[in-house]
Amino acid sequence: MKDIKSQRVIWLKGALFLMLGLGSAVLLLAEAPTLKVALLLALTVWGFCRAYYFAFYVIEHYVDPGYRFSGLFSFAGYLLRKKAQE
Repeated sequence: MKDIKSQRVIWLKGALFLMLGLGSAVLLLAEAPTLKVALLLALTVWGFCRAYYFAFYVIEHYVDPGYRFSGLFSFAGYLLRKKAQE
């Protein structure tokens, strides 16, 4: 898959991800509208955001500055290659 060059398409993609996340959260909370579900949903989102940050920023800037990730599959391949080298 090639890189997106159009700023308009990049903004559209970001807006679609935001709408997907908000829509899913609303539907989940409508299904089970409890404080426990809301807190677990918030923790889930926060945890995945931190994992994403770790996969792309921390690894690239602190662990292996020579490697550039292009997506989560690239990161998974990176982890498998590192494991095979050990």
